[in-house]
Amino acid sequence: MGKFRRTFIGDRAFYRSVRLIVVPVIIQHSVTNFVSLLDNIMVGQLGTAQMSGVAITNQLLFVFALCIFGGLSGPGIFTAQYYGAGDMEGLRDTFRVKLWFVGAITLLTGAALIIWHSPLIRLFLTGQGDPAQAERMLGFGEEYLAWMLPGLIPFALSMSYATTLRESGEAVLPMKAGIAAVLTNLVGNWLLIFGNLGFPALGVKGAAIATVASRFVELGVLMGTVARTGRFSYLHHVYRRLRVPRELLLSVARRGAPLFLNEVLWSLGMTALTQAYSVRALLVLSALNISTTVTNLFNVFFFGMGNAVAVLIGHSLGAGKLRKAEDEVWKLFFLSFAMCVVIGGLMAAFSPLFPELYNIEQEARALASRFILISAVLMPFHAVSHASYFTLRSGGSTVLTFLFDSAFTWLLLIPATWALVHWTDLAILPVYLLSQSLNVVKTAIGIALVRSGVWRRNIVAAGEAAASLQD
Repeated sequence: MGKFRRTFIGDRAFYRSVRLIVVPVIIQHSVTNFVSLLDNIMVGQLGTAQMSGVAITNQLLFVFALCIFGGLSGPGIFTAQYYGAGDMEGLRDTFRVKLWFVGAITLLTGAALIIWHSPLIRLFLTGQGDPAQAERMLGFGEEYLAWMLPGLIPFALSMSYATTLRESGEAVLPMKAGIAAVLTNLVGNWLLIFGNLGFPALGVKGAAIATVASRFVELGVLMGTVARTGRFSYLHHVYRRLRVPRELLLSVARRGAPLFLNEVLWSLGMTALTQAYSVRALLVLSALNISTTVTNLFNVFFFGMGNAVAVLIGHSLGAGKLRKAEDEVWKLFFLSFAMCVVIGGLMAAFSPLFPELYNIEQEARALASRFILISAVLMPFHAVSHASYFTLRSGGSTVLTFLFDSAFTWLLLIPATWALVHWTDLAILPVYLLSQSLNVVKTAIGIALVRSGVWRRNIVAAGEAAASLQD
């Protein structure tokens, strides 16, 4: 028992450090996902076609969001370690690298969605069902996307600020900005979807306008607070020059490229899975949309723990405290697993209730309830694999991170799911259960990689020497 406690249970100072990072992230994401749930329910009141069209478009925008996350992940490794080393000029340069990366991603994504929006949406409309209903879904999806496009820019900039603040240990300001955004979104939805208080009833267009407005609010809170607060002086005057040292840019690009590619392939992989599941029937899209929205409401706990892993381990590695980093990581793993056993149990208990809030077919509601239950059972395993991902990433093991995440998705998860869908007569529920259960294998791989210690490296020590470190 003594060895177990030393390995997996931290002291009061450790849990205080974790709490300062995790609690604001959980609050922010809980509010965000709760409002997303209300948003989803509001759109769901319009009908199945409207909700499915919006869900498909959001799946495409999900790819963009994860591309942004991937573009920020490479510089983010350096941000956390520069902050741990006390090098604020290095931190400012990594923020400038982020601006270049998200600018390029936003430009390319916007062009792709403008040119190919219709065929991209049609990829999800191949399942069994009424062709007229599929065309209605397409129309609502295209309408929603057209009004969502202006929100790409503020989203990219907000992510740049929020990730940099979290990587430097500041989680409260992103939380406040996120709460301001989701409240704006919630009120905007109520006014514009249904036409309350004399506003026009715009349906899915109103939902998009409210979302875009909320993103500008979030960006305004972040930039305004950073500009007038001395505590964030490391982000002052970053726009006076956008040039970054060539050595840093090359080092970030070398380590960031696998992470960016990973997020692109992983997000495309999740989209491919959704498309594969939807082959069974068009109503699967509605059920998956409900399940994903509800599951995200509970997943905030292991998302928050992922942030704790990235920040605490990154700071320890940047300060050269490798033994401390290894000691912390197992305590973070155990805390994340134990927390999600409890949270997963609560989600399983409430799984039949959430789908009843939607104005859609009873068959789709029943299917959504089963999807939520499966996700609840697997949540502790997702928590450990999520923590493994951020541990590998914090030490700059980006090629290994890529193999752990995207290679697993594309070489095992997607082929197995595709085979289940196309080569068997199994119903969607056993297909979904078998497909998602493969993540238990990923969890075991993650634990083995973390135990190997390949991630225990300081990549900002000795300045240019960081660029010579090998994966």
